Amino acid sequence: MTDLSPSADAVSDADLLARFATGDPRAARQLTDRLAPRVYRLCFRLLGDRAEAEDITQEAMMKLWKIAPDWRADGAAPSTWLYTVARNACMDRLRRKRSVPLDEAGEMADPTPSVERILSQAERAEALQAALGDLPVRQREAVVLRHLEGLSNPEIAGIMEISVEAVESLTSRGKRMLAKALGHRRAELGFTE
Repeated sequence: MTDLSPSADAVSDADLLARFATGDPRAARQLTDRLAPRVYRLCFRLLGDRAEAEDITQEAMMKLWKIAPDWRADGAAPSTWLYTVARNACMDRLRRKRSVPLDEAGEMADPTPSVERILSQAERAEALQAALGDLPVRQREAVVLRHLEGLSNPEIAGIMEISVEAVESLTSRGKRMLAKALGHRRAELGFTE
């Protein structure tokens, strides 16, 4: 059972990673409970495929455990490092998907609507995911990280390896495209922003 006391939440990700590196399995559970859902959401929103998002989340967490003994607290936060690893894996998968000839491509993934925590209705989640899927990849990344994952522009710049100004530009253009794509359904879907 995970310790949900205020003191457990006060422990930083870097401290938990250091405790795991010294053999504390509870630290691994706390860090996993904290970071894995966020990484999964990022991957799912970038890829639109639950199974691939789960695979990449597991792979990224395994990489985090492997580097734990060598982790330097003066570097990036473990969450930023993890987002970067997951994002790169997602981009690799998207590039591979684009390079498959159409006659060799498999069937489309089941578009069954999901229940998203941040959205109250499955239809809204499906519409948002479809609209996100239509954005250019870099805009989708920036919008997901900023507006759905709540990261700051400097954090996103570090993850995407671009300037803060480029992040601002990508998120602005992405939001405009989302507004245009969902504009005719705003009232029906209950979007207020």
